[in-house]
Amino acid sequence: MEFQLLTNSPVNDADILILPVPWEKTVCYKHGTALAPAAILEVTDQLEYYEEDIAWSPMKYMQVCVLESVAPHKDEIQFHANLINIVNKLPTDNLFIALGGEHSITPSLIKGRMPKNGSVIYLDAHADLRQSYQGSEYSHACAAYQILSQEHSLIMVGIRSVFEPEVQYLSEITTFMDRGLNIEQVIKCINELTGPVWLTIDMDVFDPALVPGVGTPQPGGINWYQCLDILEAVFFNKNIELYGMDIVELIPEPSHVSETIAAKLMQKAISFWGKAKGFDHRKQNGSQIIMDNK
Repeated sequence: MEFQLLTNSPVNDADILILPVPWEKTVCYKHGTALAPAAILEVTDQLEYYEEDIAWSPMKYMQVCVLESVAPHKDEIQFHANLINIVNKLPTDNLFIALGGEHSITPSLIKGRMPKNGSVIYLDAHADLRQSYQGSEYSHACAAYQILSQEHSLIMVGIRSVFEPEVQYLSEITTFMDRGLNIEQVIKCINELTGPVWLTIDMDVFDPALVPGVGTPQPGGINWYQCLDILEAVFFNKNIELYGMDIVELIPEPSHVSETIAAKLMQKAISFWGKAKGFDHRKQNGSQIIMDNK
């Protein structure tokens, strides 16, 4: 698989690492998240190389590698152990983006990639704070609880579906509920962060009128530009160490709108990260240049 039809660079040369994780084991409503990584990458060929918000072509300056997909395993404990091991062995001086798959992959990604206690910015319609769901502590409904169990702090944004026992946890963490969401307060909170940070985006955080292709849609939700404001705050905060991000819980749908939004979101993240790192001042030897010279 490729990003924007660009040739994959060797892992150790790549500025951007994209890991497809087509894991679907504990979804409890609509199915199809395992198809999302391939669908998102396929639609990236419909994106222009020029990124209009920052006004540059990031792939002229950066190299990208889409890694081999993480193979599923019938045993979920073994799958998560394998996932932790895979991401733990990857180089860390890059932007790491995982494409799910269901949200249960996030705690394992963080465990393998971000060894120090840090902050997790958690964009989601659901609290995901159950200790166990349908007999599994690895359920996508338990992802946030698993992250707390790793002793990371949570900043939750867009929450609008909560199981009553989860309320006790929400009162103890930084939570921005969806109704009456004050995006300026969210940005202020992100701007004050320091140290290790992970960003996870469950696509059901968006208004389902914008992103209909999700497993458990909920009324309400953030819009495109609110999400971009959050991304800009994360990537341009010079006081944090961003260990990675993931985009999860997408289900491809016939219009391809949902996967196009996820693909564009990934492109924005790459652009913002590269600009914040000053890659626009480097020599132009990125994946786009390599392709043009072939």
